[in-house]
Amino acid sequence: IYGEDKRLILKLPAAATVALLLALVTTVQSSQGDKEPVYRDCVKLCVRTNCTGARLRGFQSAQPHYMALTGWTCRDDCRYQCMWTTVGLYQAEGYRVPQFHGKWPFARFLCFEEPASALASLLNGLACLLMLLRYRSTVPRQSPMYHTINAFSLVSLNAWFWSTVFHTRDTYLTEKMDYFCATAVILYSIYLCCVRTLGLRRPAVSSIVGVFLILAFTSHVSYLTFVSFDYGYNMAANATIGLVNLLWWLCWCWQNRGTLPYWWKCGLVVLLLHGLALLELLDFPPMLWILDAHAVWHLSTIPVHFLFYSFLIDDSLYLLNTEKMGVKVE
Repeated sequence: IYGEDKRLILKLPAAATVALLLALVTTVQSSQGDKEPVYRDCVKLCVRTNCTGARLRGFQSAQPHYMALTGWTCRDDCRYQCMWTTVGLYQAEGYRVPQFHGKWPFARFLCFEEPASALASLLNGLACLLMLLRYRSTVPRQSPMYHTINAFSLVSLNAWFWSTVFHTRDTYLTEKMDYFCATAVILYSIYLCCVRTLGLRRPAVSSIVGVFLILAFTSHVSYLTFVSFDYGYNMAANATIGLVNLLWWLCWCWQNRGTLPYWWKCGLVVLLLHGLALLELLDFPPMLWILDAHAVWHLSTIPVHFLFYSFLIDDSLYLLNTEKMGVKVE
């Protein structure tokens, strides 16, 4: 969590509500640090001195290619340098480290604004990809949930990709893509749950729910893009669909606890993400200016992918076997 206004990043379906309420990233435009006159004066002086005329051309010629490719400008560099100047003054006076533009100060590594969170997002994506490949190699394509789970995995991979990009470089586009792709994961996880609980016996129900979810996603993105990017509305909307998702999975686990020996894996995923999301409450300045609560939360979710896909593999094989034997799917 950064600052007071928060947003939602969820990549696994079973604990949507908690992650939605707690796994939030700031989008505020002003924080204590960037309100300071010393910071603002520093940025103005730096821009005036280094970002015009020959000095700007000198900056651009000396700038590493990876910085230019990720959109770092002379003004961005001024803000970064002046941020640390202000942090130094705060520390010298014994004050708590302030936030800047809604975020804690992070030590930039190469072009990465938040190195730990970017690495954690990348590792989550790699874990998801690894388990998707394992799922495909273990579960025959004839399994009833095969294609639905593959599609869900691709949506999740896309979300982790944009999470990595956003933590690498925070821009208007990367922020919005991170928001929207996170919402897409939650909505698709509802569809995944719907297919598993209702759609296998009543395909028309899952089709209707799928159309409804597509319309809901389109309306949500359109409102935030063309009307108003209201962070409060975004949080409330995602928390609502996350609650539906969470309760639906929990109900299914409870109903099948006596018949499916692997039900506990899904239940444990819920409990793990519920507990791990609480790490987001530990809002503190980054340790060594790299590792903050958000990065710790992302790092802690990496092993959960393995348990979640273990559940999906077990369940898909169970569905395949019951279909072959003509047993009613529960």
